[in-house]
Parts: sequence; structure tokens; C-alpha cells
Amino acid sequence: MIKSAICRAALALSLVGAAPVAADPDAGSYLAARQAILAHDFAEAAGHFTQGLLADPTNPYLLENGMTSFVALGQIERAVPIAQFIVDQGYDSQVAHLTLMISDAKADRWTGIFNALEAGRSVGPLVDGLAQAWAHLALGEMSDAFASFDQVIEADGMLVYGQTHKAYALASVGDFEGAEALLSAQVPGGMRYSRQSAIAHAQILSQLGRNEDAILIIDGIFGDQRDPGVAQLREMLAADQAVAYDAVRTPTQGLADLFHVIAGIVQGDAPTPFTLMYARASTYLWPENTPAVLMTARLLEELEQYDLANEVFATVAVDDPSFHAAELGRAEVLRAADRQDAAIEVLEALTRSHPDLPAVYATKGDTLRQVERFDEAIVTYTRALELYSDTDSARWFVHYTRGIANHKVDNWPGAEADFRAALALRPDHPQILNYLGYSLVERGEKLNEALEMIETAAAARPDNGAIVDSLGWVYFQMGRYAEAVVHLERAASLEPVDPVINDHLGDAFWAVGREIEARFQWQRALSFDPIEEEALRIRDKLQRGLDLVLVDEGLAPIRIASGDD
Repeated sequence: MIKSAICRAALALSLVGAAPVAADPDAGSYLAARQAILAHDFAEAAGHFTQGLLADPTNPYLLENGMTSFVALGQIERAVPIAQFIVDQGYDSQVAHLTLMISDAKADRWTGIFNALEAGRSVGPLVDGLAQAWAHLALGEMSDAFASFDQVIEADGMLVYGQTHKAYALASVGDFEGAEALLSAQVPGGMRYSRQSAIAHAQILSQLGRNEDAILIIDGIFGDQRDPGVAQLREMLAADQAVAYDAVRTPTQGLADLFHVIAGIVQGDAPTPFTLMYARASTYLWPENTPAVLMTARLLEELEQYDLANEVFATVAVDDPSFHAAELGRAEVLRAADRQDAAIEVLEALTRSHPDLPAVYATKGDTLRQVERFDEAIVTYTRALELYSDTDSARWFVHYTRGIANHKVDNWPGAEADFRAALALRPDHPQILNYLGYSLVERGEKLNEALEMIETAAAARPDNGAIVDSLGWVYFQMGRYAEAVVHLERAASLEPVDPVINDHLGDAFWAVGREIEARFQWQRALSFDPIEEEALRIRDKLQRGLDLVLVDEGLAPIRIASGDD
């Protein structure tokens, strides 16, 4: 219910944002702003919307999108005046109400939250109810605060959220027994934990001298997938330390946690820019809440705003347990932004500060491989494999990627050993089967085994053009040309602008005597900018035909040998 209500609000916001402008004296700024917002270039959009507002200061489209651009940038202070103007103009805007609410909470203007809600400036039933409860608590109005939490608990679909936040509030004033009773209470559908509420429950149990129960909570919620902060908490509990309660200590943090939870609820269903509004609200109120910071950075990465994502990842403190996760994220966005040298610098620093973390070396290996520093990548992957435990699920991928690097430096024995090691860990994985099978085909080795591998991969990924191409190509190398044509035609339909696939199809057409079509496919392959070595070979085939090219390469011709030419 909560999720659907918020997603409906997101849809309504997107429809407002897409509405045409009735009158825009500055058409240039409007059009530039509209293009920037479609590209999620929030900095560019904010500048153009601001320029447009100078000419048309009451335009609701410019106001709404100018405000949301500043929120998306994390520049809440610049969004607040616009939000206030939107409200003063009588426009209904959920993001404006949210912006003013977090501004009041950040400044400890808790009565402002009451005034806004009395004026009808709603963010949504859940946010409104919990904001009132936390505002009462901030003002020392304890009985009113807990009465407000109870109202949320009694509202349809809000029980878990109300109980969780009431437990936070009780724990923040030292009532750990009351908080624990709420978190362990039987509720319809079971207690639904967030990361923060699971940590809170564990800390509360530790304060009550029940570390073993706290460990059961941690293991039951996170299993083996513990992030550094959770892993550190579990170690302290296992060492029988009395862990202090610091999960959610203040009303501001309570609201920040709520906005982070809402962002998580709608992520994947609401538009990503809308989800970003709530993530930014959370980090504005609680900049040290690393999970919300990481979510914000990853949302920006999803929107391909790599510089902004890099800035957010970089705010995680060096002494934070998740610092290395943030730095790995920062390296990833630098790679995505085609700044591989900067990414390598980040990863090299991380290998010095965290020399025992295998994921750091695996990521560094990927980056070195991407810039074709294959020998260095192999060394780095080897270090990652030395550090991973024998049972770690990540080992298969490191064997696979090291195999690719070995293949690139013509170390086929090492490459084959890695691919087979990866297969032993992940049997029938299409990606491994295709790479190993295709490599065997190219080498003219173990063709029957290669065919079996590629057939298995193609059955698992029938719409993957590269794998279907591999299947056609192994048939070609085995002399089964008619079968090769069938699969290579399908591969070309799946990946119509791939130069290698079109080149392969041309060869198959030549082999079955369809010379005109062969030359057409080779010409298509040339038009898709193949690497220079392949381009020279294709031009040679166009001039002399495939058979003479094969003869020059010391290989048996096809049509000449069969008497077709």
C-alpha cells in the first residue's frame, strides 16, 4: 500500500514535469533545460531553469523542475527558496513539501512541520504521521510523540513502520525494554527489517545483555552477505562486548532513516530521479548515514551522472567501515566516465590501505584489463585468488577474467586452465562456455567439445547474438556450412551492426555458393568499422574471394576443394 501510493505520487510528478509550457519568453533556456533534464544533467538543467525563471518567474514547469534539479544535485539550500515560492503560489508539489520539511528538520524548526501539515502541505500519510511524532519528541512533548507513533501504528498498512520508529524513539531515551518489545512483537506477515532496524534491534538486545539473541538477528537477516558495518557489529557481539545503541538517536536521524527506507521501497518501480529525491533528503539530514550515501551515489551512477556519483562516494570517511566499498564504487564510476587512469589510482591507493581485501584486487584487475595492461591484470587477479577463500562465490569470475587476460597475451595453457577452473565452479555458465568454446574453435582444437559447450550456452541464451554466432561459427569450422548459415543469419538479425558476425555470415554464404550474398555481407561488415587487421582481410576477400585468402594463410580452400569453383 505504501509503495503503490508513493509510486502514484511519482507518476503524478512525472506528468507535471512533462507538461508543456503555456508561455515562455525565454524559449532558448526552456528548450535547453528540457533537453538537460531528459539527459539527467541536473547541473546544466538547474542553470537553464534558473535562467528561464528570470523571464517567467511563476511558470510551474520551470519552478518544479528547477527545484528538483537542485535537490538532485544535493543543493537543498538552493531548492528551498523555489519550494517556498511554489507553496506561496498555491501550487501542489510533493517535492516542494518534502524540501521544506527537511529544511525545517535540519534547522530544528519543528513547529514549522506542524504549521505545514496544518496548512495541508502533505508529503504522504506515512511521512506526515512519523514527521509529527518525531517533531513532538524533538520539542520534548513525549506523551504527544508516542501518541502520534501509535496513530501511525494503527493506520492501515503502516504498523511495521510505526512500531519500528517508536522503538527507535524509546531506545533513544534509554527505554530498551520497551523498544525490544516492539521490535520482537508478532505482527501480521512478520517483522520486516531494514538494515538500520536490524542493527538497532541487535544493539538494543546487546544493551539488555542478550548478545547471543542479537547474533541470531544479524545472522537471520544478513546471512553471509554482511557489509563491513554489519560484520564489525557481529564481531563485537561475538566478543561479548556491550554494544552501544547508536542506530537512530535523534528526531532528525529518524526522519532521515524514513526517507532512506522509502527510497528503498520505491527503487526500481518509481522513476530513478524521483527515488533520488528521497535519497538526497536522507543524506541531507544525516550525512554520516553511509548506506544512504552509497544508495545516492549508485542512483546517480544509474542515471550516468558519473561526476556527481564520484563526489558522493568521496564523502565517505576514511575510518568508516564501508570506506573501501565507497572507493570501489568511485573507481567504477571513474571507469564508466572513461577515466581509467584515475580509477587505477583509486584502486592502487586502496590496495595499500586495505591490502587483504580480494575484491579490491579483482576490481583493479578488471580495470587494468580494460586498458589492455594484461600482464599487470594477471598479476593482480592472481593476488585476488590468493586472498579469496576456497568457498567464495566470486572465485569463478576472477578465474574467468584472468583467463581472458591470459588469452590476450597468447598464454593459451593458462587461459584454458582458468576457463576450466571457472567452469568447475560454475558448470554450464553460458558466458564461460561461449568464451572457451569459441576460443577452441578459433584454434581448431577439440571441435566436438567446443560444439557441445556452445550448444549448451546457446540453449541457455537463445537471443544472445554473440553466442548464436559462436554456434554458427563452430559449424562452419566443422564443415557443416548449411547449418552454419542458419545460425549465422539469426546471429546477424540479433546483432545487425556487428562487423565480426556479418563477416562470418559472408564466409558461410561463400561456402554454400551464395557468392553475391557473401560479398554483400563482407561489404556490410566493412561499413561497421572492424579493427584494421580484419578490415584488410575483408577487403582481400572482396577482391579475390575467400578461397584464395585461405590458401595464402596456409589453410585448405572451401569451394575449390569441393569442385564448386
